[in-house]
Amino acid sequence: MADVNLTATTRTEFGKGASRRLRRAGSTPAVLYGHGTDPVHLALPARETFLALRQPNVLLQITVEGDKTPFLALPKQVQRHAILHSIDHIDLVLIKAGEKVTVDVPLTFTGEAERGTLVNHELNNLSVLAPAASIPTEFVVSIEGLSSGSHLTVGDIPLPEGVEAAVPLDVVVVSVGQAPVQDLGDEPEAAAAEGAVAAE
Repeated sequence: MADVNLTATTRTEFGKGASRRLRRAGSTPAVLYGHGTDPVHLALPARETFLALRQPNVLLQITVEGDKTPFLALPKQVQRHAILHSIDHIDLVLIKAGEKVTVDVPLTFTGEAERGTLVNHELNNLSVLAPAASIPTEFVVSIEGLSSGSHLTVGDIPLPEGVEAAVPLDVVVVSVGQAPVQDLGDEPEAAAAEGAVAAE
């Protein structure tokens, strides 16, 4: 996963009023945590940050104005406007080179199970421990040809080298059952009865 480069400034004003003014000026308030350091309050460029966070688990390379040394950070909590869906605030976690992080990676299901079956998605994301510099963007799970009564577990999902599941391997990801069959046997009699009532 490629890094996204952002330039930030430090914030000296805090509170809801200061955050609103910051957003009106085209910036997004953020706080950086991690590795025992004091929280650092930042202002990120709103548009670039919004576009960057369209990608799940994006790794940000941030340079603070006045400091030539960039650092890596992973968004951990993103607060969005309830209606506009714009970003109101971000909590960032400082990442060191070579560090592994626990993240939720989306599952993408492909293929079709056998006809007459019902597919139940038990998980839509998989929690994994992965190198921060190479977090997968998705895991593709094929359900092609699965029959009723079958299922796939976390252990059935092929993971890239260096990535390991953060949940037990026997956790069910997707299960396949028999699709319910609608009983239409009484419909003609019911229709005839309705016709008789109407005729009376």
